[in-house]
Amino acid sequence: MSNSITIEKKIQNFNKVINVSGDKSISIRWVLLSSLANGVSTAKNLLLSEDVFAAINAIKKLGIKTKFNKNSFKIYGKGIDGYQYKKNLTLNAQNSGTFGRLILGLLINTPYPIRLIGDKSLSRRDFKRVADPLTKFGAKFYLKNNKNLPLKIFGSKKLRPISFTEKKGSAQVKSSLIFAGMRAENNTIIKAKKSRNHTELMCKYLNLPVKVNIKKNYDEILVNKVKKIHKINYNIPSDISSGAFFMVLTALSENSKLVIKNVNINPSRIGIITILKKMGVKIIFQNKKSYKGEKIADIKIKSSKSIKPINCPVKLNSSAIDEFLVIFLLAAKADGVSSFKNLGELNKKESPRLLWGGKILDKMGIKNITTKNSIKIFGNPKLKINKKIIIRNFLKDHRVFMTCVIAGLSFGGHWKIFSKESIKTSFPNFLKIIDEIKNNDQKKKYIKNKY
Repeated sequence: MSNSITIEKKIQNFNKVINVSGDKSISIRWVLLSSLANGVSTAKNLLLSEDVFAAINAIKKLGIKTKFNKNSFKIYGKGIDGYQYKKNLTLNAQNSGTFGRLILGLLINTPYPIRLIGDKSLSRRDFKRVADPLTKFGAKFYLKNNKNLPLKIFGSKKLRPISFTEKKGSAQVKSSLIFAGMRAENNTIIKAKKSRNHTELMCKYLNLPVKVNIKKNYDEILVNKVKKIHKINYNIPSDISSGAFFMVLTALSENSKLVIKNVNINPSRIGIITILKKMGVKIIFQNKKSYKGEKIADIKIKSSKSIKPINCPVKLNSSAIDEFLVIFLLAAKADGVSSFKNLGELNKKESPRLLWGGKILDKMGIKNITTKNSIKIFGNPKLKINKKIIIRNFLKDHRVFMTCVIAGLSFGGHWKIFSKESIKTSFPNFLKIIDEIKNNDQKKKYIKNKY
């Protein structure tokens, strides 16, 4: 079975309604909180990706029963103190930075050391940023090179509350500290740079003692010890980060329309919508509603005859952090120069994504100036690719892979893209949805060696 795909021609016009996979951030948080709930929690549309299965396999190792059928996933929680800690326990986060960092906040009272490992990509990422503040609660950590996985966590029976200022805008660090604060006595205070707030919204829905005071430049989060978590039944909305690839594909295609159903449009996640609108893309929300504190809507988008360049406001970085690679493709077709700044955090993802953004544009023939913290893209509205392009050795970063697929379908050329299995971490049915979005000749295929 081939581990690469080949794209040989541009996609033609389309008019489609699609559903994308469940939101990864919410899926992982649901798994973790449900594992500590009292009773059986049920989720529909849970993202069945490797990142989520890493969380599921971990709670099973901690003594929590799970059950999956065709339409739903059940977790049999044993309460806030229900984890069964064992000696010589190793948990594998695989490629998931979200799970790997969040689970540490819940393991902070383990009586036995627990080893956390990950794949090659995750093992290069910074875990010191979460271990250092968690140490203040009373736990101890031993990390490879004082920064990386594998690590060992030594918990504490007497967890003291902390006061901590989170300056990076990391929802993963913030959420891990919230989870740890749930196990500590008295009041933990977190002053966090604004970032995704799925954890806070889920806590509010569950009526947990987590209070958020919204300030101009940060959120003040007050966390008290949690005694009980009620079961969590959740119909998980679609992931806007997954939908982003098809939004850009539509914007770059001629005479095309697309509706993505039931998407999570949490205000901390819709930076891509704001950016696309600033670049002249026609995009609207339909059928808006609120669900368990999250905002959900159908997203309707039309192709654009012309793309405007953008000097991207830095304030949008956090809310579009996972979408910038595919946004760069839009800038490649803009009529002018686009600038993106303060994006060094992208290089701390599964791969050095900002640098990969520059590499992809180089291969496409788009002039760009890429530094460790910024990128300037000299758009070409008439870009048509007529050469062979090979993409490999990107640490199996799923977003690099999917961005290159969208580039090939949007601009043409002969693309060979390796590490096809990378999409299993976040979006296993990505290529199947691509196959749904075809032109009027339903027999045409755009991608070879898909399965």
